[in-house]
Amino acid sequence: MDQEELNTQLYEKMVAEQKTYREQLLLLPPEKILDNAAEYAVREDIILTMEDADLTPRQCRALLKSDSPLADVYEKIGKRDNSDYMEMVADAVECRANEIIRDDFKRSREEAR
Repeated sequence: MDQEELNTQLYEKMVAEQKTYREQLLLLPPEKILDNAAEYAVREDIILTMEDADLTPRQCRALLKSDSPLADVYEKIGKRDNSDYMEMVADAVECRANEIIRDDFKRSREEAR
């Protein structure tokens, strides 16, 4: 099997795993679904990343050995420092607030004319 076929096989395995996870989530009460919403979103991001992945055949084979490669990758993400992400969120909040302040200032100057 060549590199592209292995990447496709891994992608399809992860998509199937996510489908099963989604079906299990939908059986839960709404509160429990919400409790798992962040995990679901990150798992979706992993799958999106895998659409364009260019893993080596060795890397693909390694992940394909797992019964749940998507959950395995998600677990690795959970163990990482998320401070960069939180900084990005804080920066986006500040940027949006500053845009509104700037727009309000421009509008008040135009109205004053």
